[in-house]
Amino acid sequence: MNSVIEQCKEKGYVTTLLNRRREIKEIHDKNHMVREFGKRAAMNAPIQGSAADLIKIAMIHIQNEIKLKNLKSKMILQVHDELIFDVTQDEIEIMKELIQNGMEHAMELKVPLEAECKVGSTWYEAK
Repeated sequence: MNSVIEQCKEKGYVTTLLNRRREIKEIHDKNHMVREFGKRAAMNAPIQGSAADLIKIAMIHIQNEIKLKNLKSKMILQVHDELIFDVTQDEIEIMKELIQNGMEHAMELKVPLEAECKVGSTWYEAK
């Protein structure tokens, strides 16, 4: 993490795994507390930003598969690292496989991604 902070001090920004940049102006602030916030932001942004990149890629892949397979099910909501779908009864199994595959293969990383699908009449039931 120290290398991320040093890189941020040099360049003024940090990047996600997909090279999306976030400027961290606080890293050079004269105020110690603001500068410390900048350090924490520099460490957090690549992690949170990469997670955001990953979920968006998964959403695109899943939506493309839904269209390609001409399914009736719909993606209706994203909540942090969760995707909520309105799935017809006859498409449950194909959607579970499609969603899990889309989430687990959105990006190639050094460690495998694991996703699980749950089914319920409400979001609460599925949790």
